[in-house]
Amino acid sequence: MTPKDQCAVLLDLAVELRKYGSWGGETHVQKATYLLQELLGLPTGFNFVLYKHGPFSFDLRELLEQMEAGRLIELEEQPYPYGPKIAEGSAAPRFRASTKTPPLFQQGIAFVSRELGSAGVAELERIATALFVSQDREVAPDERDRKLVQLKPHVQLQEAKEAFARLEEIRNAASLAGLSPCAGTSVELTSSL
Repeated sequence: MTPKDQCAVLLDLAVELRKYGSWGGETHVQKATYLLQELLGLPTGFNFVLYKHGPFSFDLRELLEQMEAGRLIELEEQPYPYGPKIAEGSAAPRFRASTKTPPLFQQGIAFVSRELGSAGVAELERIATALFVSQDREVAPDERDRKLVQLKPHVQLQEAKEAFARLEEIRNAASLAGLSPCAGTSVELTSSL
């Protein structure tokens, strides 16, 4: 996936998340992109590591900065202690005229946005970290809650259990929507962005 393709996906995702009630900041875009890639298997091409607030991609952050510099997105500052919201920038309409997101990605973006749109930052961290933990074959299913708490000590055991339950709901909804959860297995990109 080229950087231009990634920009199209991130732009659509930021807009779609806000449509479903999301704050629409970088954390929301980070966690939603992680679910697109690791749960739905859509090849966004970002590398994620477990970081302060769950799975995080430094290359995604860098691309968002480039998108802001190129006016594809703009950051709407918010009062302290909140971070900025991501909105379409002045160059977005021209960019959209020449670059289209493939239908499979559009479906995934709409799905993830519906599922995560109302989630706050803390809930997003728990759900994304639950997915991260569930992909670790070294962790037995009955130990996943405790592993999440071990990785994120500020998360209570009950919150970890709720995060795994919510992740399972999202997986089931993806299956019902025909977006087969792949748990990290990428699909080939068949149409050009």
